[in-house]
Amino acid sequence: MIEPVVNDWGLELVDASLRRGRPPWRLCVTLDTPQGDGRVPVDRCADVSREIGTQLDAADAIPQAYHLEVSSPGLDRVLAREKDFAAACGAEVNLSTRQPIDGRRHFRGRLVRFDGRLLHLEVDGSAFDIAFDDVAKANSIYSFTPDDFARQTKAR
Repeated sequence: MIEPVVNDWGLELVDASLRRGRPPWRLCVTLDTPQGDGRVPVDRCADVSREIGTQLDAADAIPQAYHLEVSSPGLDRVLAREKDFAAACGAEVNLSTRQPIDGRRHFRGRLVRFDGRLLHLEVDGSAFDIAFDDVAKANSIYSFTPDDFARQTKAR
């Protein structure tokens, strides 16, 4: 129900997760532009949120009180789709696997390459190959530079 609404707004669905527990539940929806640049304006997120909420409520799709959060990927962007991993090659990532690999489920390191369905990670000098389907959760890790903190000067 969510993806057609997102597509109608000219955006792409990156991730949708329903966090259950004590009410209210939380439905988190992450959107991106077709270019994958993460530049989804706040007002566009609000518009999409209203429409998703209306659709879900009309269909009584979530049988519990819930909060709907719609956002863009942000600095530590969620890596959920194959194209997200392909774009993150060369960057530092943090990921968890569904099952242990060499006795561990959590990895933080550089994504060397992604070829089809296999991620090649370098973690503390060791190489790990992780199947795309084995990834439970992943995020890129933004590396700040001095330019991020430079003062912007106005053009005269």
